[in-house]
Amino acid sequence: MLALAGYPLDIRVRTLDPGEDTPASQVAPAIRAAFDDSGALKTLATDSDVLTFEFENVPVQAALAAARYAPVFPPPAALEAAQDRAAEKALFERVGMAVPPYALVSSLEELDAGLERIGSPAVLKTRRLGYDGKGQTVIRDPGLATAAWQMVGEVPSILEAFVPFDAEVSLVGARGRDGDTSFYPLVENEHRDGILRISRPAEGVPALQARAETYARALMAELDYVGVLAIEFFRTGEDLLGNEFAPRVHNTGHWTIEGAETSQFEQHLRAVTGLALGSSALVGYSAMANLIGRVPSAAAVAAIPGAHLHLYGKAPRPGRKLGHITAQADDRPTLAARWLQVTALLDD
Repeated sequence: MLALAGYPLDIRVRTLDPGEDTPASQVAPAIRAAFDDSGALKTLATDSDVLTFEFENVPVQAALAAARYAPVFPPPAALEAAQDRAAEKALFERVGMAVPPYALVSSLEELDAGLERIGSPAVLKTRRLGYDGKGQTVIRDPGLATAAWQMVGEVPSILEAFVPFDAEVSLVGARGRDGDTSFYPLVENEHRDGILRISRPAEGVPALQARAETYARALMAELDYVGVLAIEFFRTGEDLLGNEFAPRVHNTGHWTIEGAETSQFEQHLRAVTGLALGSSALVGYSAMANLIGRVPSAAAVAAIPGAHLHLYGKAPRPGRKLGHITAQADDRPTLAARWLQVTALLDD
């Protein structure tokens, strides 16, 4: 989607990925190599004006090595902070963002002590490599601490208080090389089994929007950030608690392809290449559903007015994000009717 967004701007993309038949390789030249392959990194970097990433588990050392040959945005410091939940929480607190109570855990004894201080239920998460619900478990009874510790692999982790939130929301925004910023509306998200299922722009939350943007600007300034990022929050009443951030374009912003004047993908390319940021204003009303494990027929989606199907060219398997559908309309009632048709396809 980044590569496709680049073509109208005369930006050409080349990728490096260890995988075979990656989604990006369908639309852009690809180098197949490990992220930390020094020769491949040098080839990519010396052939590029700027480097970026869309996956936060790229090794930080690879980003630093590539930066010897070409600018890397977002900065490797953002990548490093996003890869370790402890560093991430410390960053959030440093910029004044509220977070749930937490404790660092590197042993069963520390887990027991954390549960005694924080209480239960609580969520135990590995500090590194967790996404889509992987590497985490809810502890509802302190007596189950041993099983939880074994479940996460007995690796350095973080214990967080379980937040009885009203909604999970995210803010997607961008910061240009000149420091200019732009933000999309807060998005409400629905997860199931730890995987994002539905995202839709929130309405009537100006105070929360302003607070989220304040947090994001502080985070961006602290990191000297360039590019698109997303911050996920727990909304509790009129408060926002920082959960995690992603230094990249984000699944909760995929609706912007049809639902905003500038998609998050175009916005990211504008930011990292030094172009002026585009407008993040809404185009009508939108909602997005991920396609997990299977996809409906393209003909069925095409029969729904205002429905847009995006398939990623991935082989189906349970729990895998294979694409998404965005429904778009000029008014709320029309969107609601179209959304019912979309969700009927997902429930088949």
